[in-house]
Amino acid sequence: MIDKTRTGKKIVVFGASGHAKVVLDIIRRQGIYEVAGLLDNYKAVGTPCGAHQVLGDISALPGLAFKHAGLGCVVAIGDNWARARIVNKIRECCPDLEFATAVHPSAQVAEDAFIGQGTVIMAGAVVNSGAHVGPFCILNTRSSLDHDSVMEEFSSLGPSAVTGGSIYVGGYSNVGIGATVVQEVTIGRHTVIGAGAVVTKSVPDEVVVYGTPARIIRSRKVGERYLSESSGHLKEQQIGLAVGSES
Repeated sequence: MIDKTRTGKKIVVFGASGHAKVVLDIIRRQGIYEVAGLLDNYKAVGTPCGAHQVLGDISALPGLAFKHAGLGCVVAIGDNWARARIVNKIRECCPDLEFATAVHPSAQVAEDAFIGQGTVIMAGAVVNSGAHVGPFCILNTRSSLDHDSVMEEFSSLGPSAVTGGSIYVGGYSNVGIGATVVQEVTIGRHTVIGAGAVVTKSVPDEVVVYGTPARIIRSRKVGERYLSESSGHLKEQQIGLAVGSES
């Protein structure tokens, strides 16, 4: 279930990219939190992002937490491993800080679905009955997690990615833009599914998979980047679309 009872609570957003702009819009539309500011380790103070500006890097967080009692946080970073690293640094810096969940009002989340802390669910996404979404996950625009399915910690579904029922996505894995995962399939940890792939059978940990039907292309290292820094799009997914169209 999602907590919608708190209003006016201050929240800090970590990240100032295009992904962060989407998260800021969700927070605004959700109407539960008031954004106290943005933090980013790589962008200069004053850098605009949506209607807000970067206040500093992670070193500014303790001061904000002191200024705003009960301050919450959302980590608005699209890359799963990078998001996990920032969450860990925030926990070291401010162990009592609460991580908020951001859910767009147009998302459809079943009453008996579980949504973990720090997760972001974007416009038009669907989480069906009995589904379990772990902490710090992302369900991008119009993605769909069907009944009795599980997304483990720091995993993500790309825009318009869809799953059948009773699937399992391991921690830190990404199901790319427009990919389809059929029912009862297991996706291992730290695995990337390319854009437009059709996954019809289970795949192991630490691999890159794409094509129609999807096949294992290569292994990947834990923490290996899969999002391009400039566009935020999956490098492997772009290749996956081309391979998929040829097979």
